[in-house]
Amino acid sequence: MGRWICCPCSRVADSLMLLLVLALSCNPSTAATASPSAPHIKPSYSFGRTFLGLDKCNACIGTSICKKFFKEEIRFDTWLSSRLKLPPSYLLSYSGNYTDDDKSWRLVDITRLTSKYRHDRADKRICTSLLKTKTCSLERALRRTHRFQKWLQAKRLTPDLVQGLSSPMLRCPSQRLLDRIVRRYAEVPDAGSIYMDHLTDRDKLRLLYTLSVNSHPILLQIFPNVEGWPFPRYLGSCGRLVVSASTRPLRDFFGSAPEVAADLALQLLAVLRSMGTNDLNYFFYFTHVDGGTFGVFSNGHLFIRDASALGIIDKEEGSQLIDGQQEYKDIFSCLTVDCQSAFVSCDSIGEKHSLVMVCQELLPKLLKGKFLQPVQDQIDSFLQRCADGLADDRGINEAVAKLAELLKPLRSCDSRFAYRYPDCKYSDKY
Repeated sequence: MGRWICCPCSRVADSLMLLLVLALSCNPSTAATASPSAPHIKPSYSFGRTFLGLDKCNACIGTSICKKFFKEEIRFDTWLSSRLKLPPSYLLSYSGNYTDDDKSWRLVDITRLTSKYRHDRADKRICTSLLKTKTCSLERALRRTHRFQKWLQAKRLTPDLVQGLSSPMLRCPSQRLLDRIVRRYAEVPDAGSIYMDHLTDRDKLRLLYTLSVNSHPILLQIFPNVEGWPFPRYLGSCGRLVVSASTRPLRDFFGSAPEVAADLALQLLAVLRSMGTNDLNYFFYFTHVDGGTFGVFSNGHLFIRDASALGIIDKEEGSQLIDGQQEYKDIFSCLTVDCQSAFVSCDSIGEKHSLVMVCQELLPKLLKGKFLQPVQDQIDSFLQRCADGLADDRGINEAVAKLAELLKPLRSCDSRFAYRYPDCKYSDKY
């Protein structure tokens, strides 16, 4: 030992340093403290029930996707930022990101059925008209209504239970359509039954509220994308927010290249054709169209982005509700629209209804001034014949068919149109 003490200073220093390193490596607590892989506390959303609309349930849409919000498996478009903040609550829609495995993310649309301003007005109307107060429990107030009491007693959703609701989907209801709503309502466990036995009182109020405010999410549920219907996939609801697959609105493509415009116009005409003639014998028509009614997926495929203005006529059963019954009005008829608004007669809706609307409002913005002469003049001529709506159904269908013939050679076959590429290289269909 004495010999070790008498060693030169440099050797002593080296030995002491080695002992210190060995001691640190053998101390688990010290090693853990020094590890660069120590867990890092990440910033988190501070979700409020008010932002989601959960404070208004069960006068809301549903809660099927709430867990994903709170687990941050649904994030808004700022999810990569260092400080996660919720967007303003007054917006009607938001771009978001959705994951099932925390590794791969896909874009989704997060939307309100109507603006927060309209929601607030409707909530106030419920309290003042039903309970004569400025604020109240919305659920308690709506439960006391005559309509909801009828819903509670009903075993099956029948036309008299939806009479007077403002949704275009329910202006000409058939029993077959209403059975489909109950059987495919996605905010409850699937029972596959046309009877409402599997719906709790809470479920019935949520379904009635959704149909009264905006039937868009119901259409996405009962005519799902996986069965070939031209709607984005419904992912779920939380409070008063709906989550669905993301699409860019058609208005973003009004200034697109000629070959893109031709492709989208042909898809638009094909969607209208399928909504008029399909295997289930439902005739779909629009009461209004604008640049946000249709949307385009990242693969170039066009879909109906907003189904709130979509009406349905059952060609197999016909309407079970006569026009006189449509005039019935109550608080559920007036949640988002003027109670004095008149209903469109079911008999007045023809096959050309939606075509004329699209030729007036959308196709000119998509196609005008895009092509060389004389093709552009021919396109404009057929568009005008369709938009005038003076001809009968057959005449307008002929004009649209001629327009489609002109457009087909004008689209291209390349990777921008992933929904049909490379199939278009080997098929005469394109």
